[in-house]
Amino acid sequence: MRKDITYLGRVISVNSGNVEIEISKEIPSAAPIIEGRLYKVGQIGTFVKFPIGSLTLYGIVSSVSNSPSSLEQSSYEPNYGFRFLQVQLIGEKLGNEKFEKGVGTYPTINDQVHIVTEDDLRLIYGDKKDGFIEIGKHSSSENLPVYIDTHDLVLRHSAILGSTGSGKSNTTANIIKRILNEYEGSRVVLIDPHGEYSSAFPDMSKVFKINSKENPLCIPFWAMTFDELSFFLVGRPEGQEQPADKRLREKIIDLKKKSADSLKAGKIDELYITADSPVPFDIKKMWHDFNREVYGTYSTAVKDEQTLDTEELENAGDPKNLIPAKFKPYAMGSEAPYKSKNEVMYSYEAKILSRLKDNRYKFMFDPNDYFDASSQNDIDHLFRSWIEHDKRLTILNLNGVPFELIDISVGLISRMIYDSMYWGRFETYTGRSRPVLMIYEEAHSYLLKSEHSNHIYGYARKSVEKIFKEGRKFGVGSMVVTQRPSEISETILAQVGTFITLRLTNSGDKGTVQSSAPNNMSSLIELLPSLRVGEAIIVGEAINIPSRIRIELVEPRPSSNDPELVAAWKKKFNPNDNNYKQIVTAIREQKSIQKK
Repeated sequence: MRKDITYLGRVISVNSGNVEIEISKEIPSAAPIIEGRLYKVGQIGTFVKFPIGSLTLYGIVSSVSNSPSSLEQSSYEPNYGFRFLQVQLIGEKLGNEKFEKGVGTYPTINDQVHIVTEDDLRLIYGDKKDGFIEIGKHSSSENLPVYIDTHDLVLRHSAILGSTGSGKSNTTANIIKRILNEYEGSRVVLIDPHGEYSSAFPDMSKVFKINSKENPLCIPFWAMTFDELSFFLVGRPEGQEQPADKRLREKIIDLKKKSADSLKAGKIDELYITADSPVPFDIKKMWHDFNREVYGTYSTAVKDEQTLDTEELENAGDPKNLIPAKFKPYAMGSEAPYKSKNEVMYSYEAKILSRLKDNRYKFMFDPNDYFDASSQNDIDHLFRSWIEHDKRLTILNLNGVPFELIDISVGLISRMIYDSMYWGRFETYTGRSRPVLMIYEEAHSYLLKSEHSNHIYGYARKSVEKIFKEGRKFGVGSMVVTQRPSEISETILAQVGTFITLRLTNSGDKGTVQSSAPNNMSSLIELLPSLRVGEAIIVGEAINIPSRIRIELVEPRPSSNDPELVAAWKKKFNPNDNNYKQIVTAIREQKSIQKK
């Protein structure tokens, strides 16, 4: 086999992590031509093979040197050119069987080493198989498609990582389109904080957005847990239980129990209702009742007797329009009407009213058709609209959601979908029978490992961590997309089965990937800063062999590309007095300007 044109050299050193190769001096060129194709010897990230009888081992070149690492540099005179390669073993192939990751047998000293040709790579990557989608072309061959296992990509979870401008959005859109085109029963939910993806899927998605007339984004407040709702309404820290908190909890439970018999999705036993149960209730009535308690006047001065029957009421007000009740003014002396002594909710009542009057939160507190038990729809309709429609891709456009609500919104969406899959795991129309892929774009904005800063309190992180840890069993797969992996929850990254990593220049981010990525592919991870735009290192369970891949451009593209700066600056601009007026209105109303 030494006379084979693919012959590269021999093994001179073996340890548990690396194999060292001495390149043969008889190789006629550093770039031999094999079957009409040019191969460059010693390129970092390229493959080599070790034929050992019917077994073939495969490895990736991790370093090149003109002296062996096993000898002291001072005691060895370097030969001409590069003569030695460090190789990391990655897998093996026995006879005509398929390639398998991992190594059961190691090469020995003087075993032969050969260049891996394009035909060898086809044997490793294989042809298109059922359950696989094409991710791109191998970087060393534009004619070699690379396929990934859809099952492992989705249910074993994945991450798309890369610096700004490296091609993350394009890679995400590429994978989504491959899935939608390949599987007619697929279900994908994309969390899109900046509203970038609707342009990439104009006819393949259902987009929910605040203030949209066609598909308004509704996240009912009553689906929050008590901790989430009380934190948002009155700023209650988790775990705190002051008298006002106890009263708030009791009132919520009472109002939810009153809805138990009139729920559109079916009656429930009120004995099972807690403050955390996702049961609709009238939050405006809750405020109105608290307002009457705090500001009411009564015909008696005895606190326990100050009830609705003893109120000095002049006008009941209107809870729906946030108009408080009007009472007879309390007397200054010891005569009736008497001032209310039920003031425990004094500060909370004002905070709740402030939230309810803020139009930015209308999508939560006044959602169309989901307001309370008397509304037209229940939460089952919300589930169907999100994950059961003919487009199969749901884009939840959070552009317009107040920044302080991003954390709770993502957490609530994630928990609602997870709960629907968990409790319906044995149904034919959802759960294990119809898995769903959750994609979290700009994950570094709300899945941080450090909390209690910038309105991030861990509500999203806790929900998404649960999906990454347990979602697989119930048919919930997930993918995080971020430019700052070093800021992402370590629990989430530890559960990622497949890493699709584009160019990363930050040493901290690269280190995070290096420590989290499977297969210990340190040599490939070292290539991250030098990757071209649209080029990725893929390692993990969804791919046969860790690879450097070129991912094709998607058309139409997500609206995350850079503006045409030079072309824009070449145009002469004529100032106009009306400029910025519409922008200022959008800032004040917190409404996005529609693209022209």
